Amino acid sequence: YFKPLSSTVLLRRFILSLRHPIIAVTGSSGAGTSTVKLAFEHIFHRMELNAAFVHGDGFHSYNRAAMTEELNKANIRGENFSHFGPAANHLDKLEDLFSSYGENARGQMRRYVHDELEATEYGAEPGHFTEWEPIPDDTDLLFYEGLHGGVVTEKHNIASHVDLLVGVTPIINLEWIQKRVRDQEDRGYTADEV
Repeated sequence: YFKPLSSTVLLRRFILSLRHPIIAVTGSSGAGTSTVKLAFEHIFHRMELNAAFVHGDGFHSYNRAAMTEELNKANIRGENFSHFGPAANHLDKLEDLFSSYGENARGQMRRYVHDELEATEYGAEPGHFTEWEPIPDDTDLLFYEGLHGGVVTEKHNIASHVDLLVGVTPIINLEWIQKRVRDQEDRGYTADEV
């Protein structure tokens, strides 16, 4: 008689079989990566695992005002420029974090502060970054949520450092509806700005 293992048991065996595992949940803004992160948080709690949580927004190159300026410049030049592309991100620092964490559970991260609530929590103004800081000690795994967890370019192969990669891609209408609701209700943007 074979009894199938639960997904929680399989995940626990997977995580504990690796020395410093990295799980990356990747998808565009409004795709549902935060909902997937919440599910993993519950799993980690039940499994009594201490995760280092890293959000991809901390690896953007520009704060809110500077990004707006760069977008305007690119628009004038007729160029495609966004948070999706390598020019707007520190992919080198993200790859360094993943590589370092995989080797010795160390690395540097920072946070992007979206709103007043996060400003209170992290001590930086909305639209700006916190200072770079080390990953907390004594973590069992690194959990990344953001745009670039599976990126492969001519210069960077971030995906090669990830042990479990989850891509979140809902239907396009749902993605834009979720983004519009979140950006208006949680981040204070107008419908026209979204």
